[in-house]
Amino acid sequence: MMSEELKRMWSPDSYLAKLYRDTLASSFDAASQQIPYAKKQQELRRRLANALGGVPEQDAPLEPETLERFEHEGLIIEKLAYTTCEGLRVPAYALYPREPGGKLPAVLACHGHGPGQRAALGLNADGTFAQEAGIHNRFAVELARRGMFVLVPELIGFGDRRLQASVDANPEATDTSCLPISLMLLMCGMTIAGLRVYEAKRGLDYIAGRPEVDAGLIGTLGFSGGGLVASHTAALDERIRAVVLCGYANTFESSILSRPHCLDNYIPGILQVAEQPELLGLIAPRPLFIESGTEDLVFPVEAAREALGRLGAIYRLTGAEDHLQSDLFPGKHEISGRRSWDWLKQQLTSQK
Repeated sequence: MMSEELKRMWSPDSYLAKLYRDTLASSFDAASQQIPYAKKQQELRRRLANALGGVPEQDAPLEPETLERFEHEGLIIEKLAYTTCEGLRVPAYALYPREPGGKLPAVLACHGHGPGQRAALGLNADGTFAQEAGIHNRFAVELARRGMFVLVPELIGFGDRRLQASVDANPEATDTSCLPISLMLLMCGMTIAGLRVYEAKRGLDYIAGRPEVDAGLIGTLGFSGGGLVASHTAALDERIRAVVLCGYANTFESSILSRPHCLDNYIPGILQVAEQPELLGLIAPRPLFIESGTEDLVFPVEAAREALGRLGAIYRLTGAEDHLQSDLFPGKHEISGRRSWDWLKQQLTSQK
């Protein structure tokens, strides 16, 4: 019978652990003082953009249209659509106060895994409001109630933007098309993360064109996988002036590398660029709020604390320590909003 020592000999565990350490050893070093941090950020942004892969060569005219418009508890809610590039049209919700009282700050809302955009509002498949708020906690509605214009685009691979076979077979959208779309894009030199970031930027184009919005006051909130989209979009597009990340900030080592996750979380060669906290540091010195549940098993809280510590060092380098805030709340993999929603409104309105 083979001994336990021999069994361990054949395991690739130690090789992979060393590979992780060696890869990171040659990646981005936020603490190094040899190069000014602003210059290092510029290079890191370039490397992140390259890792995200190719994007459509040409933007298409947005050609927005309103599909439906109704009122809910003092809010206007629009179901709308716009084009990002040839062949891709995006359904979205827009929410804003019925009586705005002037130009509004705006939020690009990036939902997490689930049925798609309607989860951010707490809607059933038929468009009615569900009895339970769900793990997204109706965050789009809550932000709009606080006097902001909120755009909730449906991320490709979810809801109505699944492959047609999935839409036909599963109208309730309890599955996703992330895997087959990711595989096709990888074979074409793209990533689903990169395509979602590209489309998020087009969402910013749409927001900036709305007459209700102050285009200089745009923030973003992303939950879980939507946190990836929100963080990378903010890293690469400085039109975003403040960021809230819910149930996402962590380390790759302790989250997507410690248990199986959806393929849309994996970006080829990203560890050659940096670990997650250093990528989130590209938002600095702009305001950033990190929210995480203490019982979150998807993005564990201990690694969230580690990420916050590393982000704190980056924000100190930029002289903006007070621009990094956090709330580790009693809860699971979900949005709380007990501090982050009001914080986001305050950050945007204070920049007027």
